[in-house]
Parts: sequence; structure tokens; C-alpha cells
Amino acid sequence: MAGESLADFGLFRQAAAVAEHTGDYVIVPSAYSFYNVDGYDTPADNRSSLWFHLCLRSRWYYYFGFFGTFFCGGIMAPFGKLDANAQTRFSNSNLHLIEKCGGRVHIAGLENLRMVAGKPVVVVANHMSLLEAGLLHAVMRGYLDVSFVVKESLLRVPFFRDVIKSIDVIPVTRENPREDLKTMLREGKRILASGRSLLVFPQSTRTELLDPEKFNTIGVKLARSAGVPVLPLALKTDFVANGRLVRDLGPIRPERIVCFEFAPPIEVVGNGQEAQHAIIEFINSRLVEWRKLDAERKR
Repeated sequence: MAGESLADFGLFRQAAAVAEHTGDYVIVPSAYSFYNVDGYDTPADNRSSLWFHLCLRSRWYYYFGFFGTFFCGGIMAPFGKLDANAQTRFSNSNLHLIEKCGGRVHIAGLENLRMVAGKPVVVVANHMSLLEAGLLHAVMRGYLDVSFVVKESLLRVPFFRDVIKSIDVIPVTRENPREDLKTMLREGKRILASGRSLLVFPQSTRTELLDPEKFNTIGVKLARSAGVPVLPLALKTDFVANGRLVRDLGPIRPERIVCFEFAPPIEVVGNGQEAQHAIIEFINSRLVEWRKLDAERKR
């Protein structure tokens, strides 16, 4: 079995000590680096964690680690310690956690992400699971200072609310689409004007299927209004399934590959319909291809 990293045992102790720490906060170094590469694939000889097997391959091994990073980030955020470096390293811990649970990660299109490095863009992606929030900084933070659109209810969740507040998110209710649109356009333009980027999930809820009719045009409209390009991002994070009783505590499915891929940036012209179609076509094509990979792993 693969050896355990220091992060497995020291993460909580480090975060708990931050209130009394007066120097620079040091987080366990990560083995992941997505700079100057076009993609990443979990090595074929990667082995799952001994602790995962001792826990009988239970989902709770995964959730202890995953929510543990949000807990630690929530402790650090009120003290101003949850900076870009910390966000990236916690996110890297989540990526490593997937591999320790026997999962595999596939990342592609980083050359397209580098094309807009340091520039304001609207990243438009499909939305499958909460796992995306835990991984995106590992992949994107080295290139973009990115904020998110989130459900307003998340601002009432202990620890998690401190984490998302620290990155200047845009909260929406999802109860009044017209007001949500006004909020996203107003606050989105403010964030983009500051030089930061914004990640938008046009689907109204998490789903493993891509329904073009329910993939709204808010990302394209915002990019056109702000005069910035859109960066399509295809995601497959059904490694984590939705739970029957508690949606965020569903079973884990290590046989399903976690995938991220960026398409080239698109300039929005005219009414944006061409850009919208291109985004949907790209995401759908990648999902079809990735599901074939899942089928091959089951053989």
C-alpha cells in the first residue's frame, strides 16, 4: 500500500494552532504541480491507502478527509490565513485523497488555461458534485484568481461559510431567477473589473447528465456584458454520488474517473448563441468520451 503523508495525521493540529501562530502559516507540501504541463493522469502504479482499507473502504474515510480540509480552512479564514497558497494546498490534499481511495484523476487542456492566465474570464462548467469545490483550486489557482457563484444557504454552514467568504463569492437564492440574474450581472462585472475571474455553473442543480435545455446562458451573458472571454470547463466528478437521505454524504465510487478539461477560450460575439452552443457541445463530447473510460475500467 502507498505510504501515508504527514497531511494524514497533522492537518487538524496545524489548523488548530493558527490562532496563536504569529509567523507565516506553513502547510504540508504537496506533490502536485500543474505549472508548465498540459495535463495530469494518476500514475498507473498508484495504490490506495492502507488506512482506506483498514476502514473497510468506507465512504467515511473519504468524508473525514474531505470535510476536514473545509474545517481547517474555516479555522484559518477569520484570521486572514486562507491565502492562495493555503487554498491550493488544501485542494491538493483533496486530490490526493481521491487517489488514496483508489480513484483516478484525469486533467487536460491546461495549455488553454495558460492562455488566459492572470486575465479576467468567465469559466463556464457543468456541475456534478460538491467535489468540484474541493478540487478546483488545485487545478486553477496557479493561473487564475477565481471566485464562485454559490447558493446563499451555504453562507449559513459553519466553517464552510468562512471559507467561501474569503474568496468573495456571489451568493444567489435560486428562488427568484430574475433577481439572481441581476445580482450575478452586477457582482460578476465588479469581480471581473477588478481583474479576477468568475466560475459559473449554469445548471440549476447538481446532475450527472447534461441537459442543454437546463444549461442557462448566464455565463455567456456575463462575459458579453463585461467584455471578457468565456473558458469552457468540462467536469466529471461522479466519483461521489448524491446520498439518498443526506445529499452531500452519498457513497464514493472509485471506479469512476474524476476528469477536468479546459477548452480554448471563446470570445462572445453577437447574441452569444454561438458561444453557448460551443460550450455545450464541448462539455457533452467530453462526458461521452469519459464514460467510455469508466466502462473500460469495469471490464
